[in-house]
Amino acid sequence: MPKLADSDLLQAHVATLAASPLAPWAALAPWALPSQAPAIVRRLLAALPAVDYAIDGDVAVHRSATVEPGAVLKGPLVVGPGCFIAAGAYLRGGNWLDARCSIGPGAELKSSFVFAGTALAHFNFVGDSVLGAGVNLEAGSIVCNHRNERAAKEILVRGADGTLRPTGCEKFGALVGDGARIGANAVIAPGALLAPGRVVARASLLDQEIAP
Repeated sequence: MPKLADSDLLQAHVATLAASPLAPWAALAPWALPSQAPAIVRRLLAALPAVDYAIDGDVAVHRSATVEPGAVLKGPLVVGPGCFIAAGAYLRGGNWLDARCSIGPGAELKSSFVFAGTALAHFNFVGDSVLGAGVNLEAGSIVCNHRNERAAKEILVRGADGTLRPTGCEKFGALVGDGARIGANAVIAPGALLAPGRVVARASLLDQEIAP
C-alpha cells in the first residue's frame, strides 16, 4: 500500500466508510476511532429511528437482528440490520455493528467498529479495532489491544515507509481492511494495519512491530 497520511488510512482500508454513519469521523487516525468509541456510539444511537430499533437504555438492536439467549450486550452498543449475536457472545466498551455481522459463541468484542458482513466465528477476542466489510475471523483468532509484555505501553504502528511511529494510545488492536481473512488461532499483535484482502495464516503471529 502506498504511503498514506493517518487521516486517509480508514478510508483506504474500508471502502464504504464515507457512505456509512461513521463518515463524520472518517478523517480520524485508525487508533483514534476506538479510543472514542463510547462517545461516538452514543451519538450514533441517539440518531436511530425507534421504529427500526429496539432501544433499551444505551443498547440498540435492529428489529431484524437475532440475539440468542445468553449473549451479554453492554452499552453503548448499536447492532445493525440482519446481525446475528450467538449465545455466550460478550459485547462491551462501546461497539457499532453494521448490517449482517455475526458474533459467534464465546466471542468478545470490545470498543470496536465492525462493517457489513464481517464475522467473528467463535471464541475470538477483538479489542479497540476497526474491522472492514466482509472480514472473517476463524475460530480462536485474536486481535490483541494492549502491550502487556513491556513496560512502555504506548502502541506503535509501522508505516508504509517501514518506520515505527507512536500513536499516543495505550490500547489499539488493528485496522483490518475489507475482505481480510484471519485464520484459526492466529494472533494479531497490537498496532496492526492489515490491507484489504490480507490473509493471515492459521496458528500464526502477526506482529508488525517486528521488522520484516
